Amino acid sequence: MPVEGGSSSGSASAARHPKQKRKAHSLSIRRTNSTEERPPGIQRGDMLEGQDSKLPISLRNNLLDLFGQIEREFENLYIENLELRREIDSLNERLTGDGQTIEGGDPTKGALKTKASHSTSQLSQKLKTTYKASTSKIVSSFKATAGSRAVCQLLKEYVGHRDGIWDLSVTRNPPVVLGTASADHSALLWSIETGKCLLRYAGHAGSVNSIKFHPTEQMALTASGDQTAHIWRYMVQLPAPQPPPDVSVSSFVLFSSVSAGISHISERGILSKDLLNVPIHTKTRSITDSSDREEGEVDGEGPCEVPTVRLATATLKSHQGVVIAADWLVGGRQVVTASWDRAANLYELETSELVHTLTGHDQELTHCCTHPTQRLVVTSSRDTTFRLWDFRDPSIHSVNVFQGHTDTVTSAVFTVGDNVVSGSDDRTVKVWDLKNMRSPIATIRTDSAVNRISVSANQRIIALPHDNRQVRLFDMSGVRLARLPRSNRMGHRRMVCCTAWNEENQSCNLFTCGFDRQAIGWNINIPALLQEK
Repeated sequence: MPVEGGSSSGSASAARHPKQKRKAHSLSIRRTNSTEERPPGIQRGDMLEGQDSKLPISLRNNLLDLFGQIEREFENLYIENLELRREIDSLNERLTGDGQTIEGGDPTKGALKTKASHSTSQLSQKLKTTYKASTSKIVSSFKATAGSRAVCQLLKEYVGHRDGIWDLSVTRNPPVVLGTASADHSALLWSIETGKCLLRYAGHAGSVNSIKFHPTEQMALTASGDQTAHIWRYMVQLPAPQPPPDVSVSSFVLFSSVSAGISHISERGILSKDLLNVPIHTKTRSITDSSDREEGEVDGEGPCEVPTVRLATATLKSHQGVVIAADWLVGGRQVVTASWDRAANLYELETSELVHTLTGHDQELTHCCTHPTQRLVVTSSRDTTFRLWDFRDPSIHSVNVFQGHTDTVTSAVFTVGDNVVSGSDDRTVKVWDLKNMRSPIATIRTDSAVNRISVSANQRIIALPHDNRQVRLFDMSGVRLARLPRSNRMGHRRMVCCTAWNEENQSCNLFTCGFDRQAIGWNINIPALLQEK
């Protein structure tokens, strides 16, 4: 098509329909951008003199240059697209020809086709295996909430701390009590059945970040932001179980309360005061000190009448930073601590002396855990790795580094078997085999960062606390089992920091804590949970 001149194009477009006029104008601009078609000595502005425009010639020339560059880019893309289409057509023709030759009976190409078919089937099987866990997670997300409530029922709420709760643990020997570690510088022991606070430890000068109980004796190990770990003894007496209420007496009390005009007659109503409206905390706030509360904030109903322990049996103070976690080695004769000074320390219980300093992490440690039956320690760090320390041979202390995450590893825990489960801020949880830890045997992908996880000893169920206030349950193969119910009447209202299991035969209890200042006990119906699976 010949190139239209400026004046002729203007007169021709003026006689057309308005829509056709705009179209012709754009075509005129496109054509005049081509330098090889423009006669020499003619400027762009001269070619567009006949067009109705109030723009200066220099500005119009700049616009035309820009349009020309855009046209050249599209032209290059168009040429590349044509070349690719030709290559695709040639490949299709070649494949079609190969198929016809194979059908003719060429044994060599028939073997190649068989091999290609085998490779395709292997790839298909690999894809199915890779996305099986994700598909299971998607399908399980459609489970009804009513089913989750039937599997996971609220047992008790433990309210009394004045700041967020970082960690919790259950004693391994009678009397069975629940321990919580809080940013309010205290650790509390609770009666699981009644929810009553039994003892308060107030020996730390900073946030209490971890609590673990001795495997055989009535001793607790706490780690704190005051750069120390404390070992302290406790003596508690569980309250006697209350007899079932008399129906007639309850009816009389209810009638009397209504007559007197009392609106709150239940224990839950009394405890549902504004105890949970606390300022927003982040993961790192109050780990060292929680004295900087908001002005005008009212402390919750603390356990002011419970016995208080203020002196520690032993104080472990070799760290130069916040002690974020601590745990007992198997047998209870040694203690391992993890700190923000990028090191983990091993202490003797009797002498409180430092035995080994475990160094190698590039950033702050976030958690440490010991194997239930072997002298193994795993430490996690913000450097996206976790390390396995082996103390089974006294003369050799080996260490293995595992790089399976892309963000902070918030926790790594052992299971009763030969597995390690690690959770991270990269929203994944990975299950590892101690015999072959080159790659995880299962990967769980979530929609929120994962905090301190726990694995049940008998049923091997993983409990995941999340930043988004959810708690989810998975099996060791990565299949989602249930989600703990959360509503205005139950569940956490802030970030869930930690989970802990307490198992008794087929009935198990799961305890969770968060930055809403409360711990919650859940009754997990294991048969119903496995039936839903």
